[in-house]
Amino acid sequence: QVQLVESGGGLVLPGGSLRLSCAASGSIFSIYTMHWYRQAPGKQRELVATITSGGNTNYADSVKGRFTISRDNARNTVWLQMNSLKPEDTAVYYCNVHGTRMDSISPRDYWGQGTQVTVSS
Repeated sequence: QVQLVESGGGLVLPGGSLRLSCAASGSIFSIYTMHWYRQAPGKQRELVATITSGGNTNYADSVKGRFTISRDNARNTVWLQMNSLKPEDTAVYYCNVHGTRMDSISPRDYWGQGTQVTVSS
């Protein structure tokens, strides 16, 4: 009913940049908070960045100053601009949307399929 389609992952050299995108479609009605998570092999999933409907952002300490989260409310899209990438940024990145479906009052979380980001020389 609600689909989050991610794109933009790939292989990049250390110090390089990538921009991830995530577009929500389907029966979503209101999107409140949007997030990017990542999960590296053998590690727990961690919250990377958050952006509220008002544009307030928050970042994990490990990516502060390097990553930027942004959104376009009209297009139900969230981006993650990743600069100065490091090998430790290698992970599967997941888009998460906290929002409300058209047939529901209570918000819930929706997840993208994940996109692989590999930083390696």
